[in-house]
Amino acid sequence: MSETQERTGTLADLKDVVATAPEAPVYEVKRDAQGRSYATGRRKDAVARVWIKPGKGDITVNGRPVGTYFARPVLRMLLTQPFLVADRYNQFDVVCTVTGGGLSGQAGAVRHGISRALTNYEPALRSILKAAGFLTRDSRKVERKKYGRAKARRSFQFSKR
Repeated sequence: MSETQERTGTLADLKDVVATAPEAPVYEVKRDAQGRSYATGRRKDAVARVWIKPGKGDITVNGRPVGTYFARPVLRMLLTQPFLVADRYNQFDVVCTVTGGGLSGQAGAVRHGISRALTNYEPALRSILKAAGFLTRDSRKVERKKYGRAKARRSFQFSKR
């Protein structure tokens, strides 16, 4: 009986063990030689490569201004959401190249890339962007068509005769 008491120790020893719990990870700033941060954003089949740097708020997509590339206001609004939530509107210039998918998927990919690039530039913004749901990759994709079906799930019309 005395051997088990020696191995367990006292309550003060247990308190020291609990106090040494692992801390939250510390995210580091990731910038290149020009002071830019890079990130990749994805949505549906679209992939966006995004670079951000301090500036006056210019957004360039595939070498064209955002107003001509994304003509619909809803798509332009998607791109500015991370800056508005992080209270950094018109403080960063964005240069991105996006391929694949349609315009809606490309806008979502650019938004995801901007959010990730902001966290690389300023890690303190991670909690704000994560709470808004901008750092989560939307993994929904178009379901593929199966053989023996008209579309992904739709069957051919049934006829008894």
